[in-house]
Amino acid sequence: MALPTTEAVGRPMEILLIEDSLVDARFAILALRKSAVQHRMTLLRDGQEATQFLLREGIFGRAPRPDVILLDLNLPIRDGFQLLQDIKSSPELCDIPVVIMTATESHRDALRAQLSDADWFLTKPVNLPKFLELVQQLRTHWRHDVILPVEVC
Repeated sequence: MALPTTEAVGRPMEILLIEDSLVDARFAILALRKSAVQHRMTLLRDGQEATQFLLREGIFGRAPRPDVILLDLNLPIRDGFQLLQDIKSSPELCDIPVVIMTATESHRDALRAQLSDADWFLTKPVNLPKFLELVQQLRTHWRHDVILPVEVC
């Protein structure tokens, strides 16, 4: 049964969380649940798996394209800096905003992330109100809450 053309459908924001710490991943997941942002989240725990997901290789052949990437820098197998460099140098991925979330307080790491074209840099433990404000800004800035008309067949 086709819906009338006056109805509208929005699409949830696709969030890719790349984090090896289950404690930090849980924080991000619970914080996003508290936000008003409709989203779907994929959690990956190492840089190699994230690379395969983003390139839609192997078991990730039908992976959704993320609208935003929440990236830890200290990942097993391939670190977050390598992954960030790959993302920002890829014509297919470079426009995806990347939020670095890391436990390091090193100014060197923050500068390196900025020079690698990271869009935001948050130090863990992440301040909940600031994190939620950032998610709202991303939602508004990239307009993933746009309501699209339903196609009628």
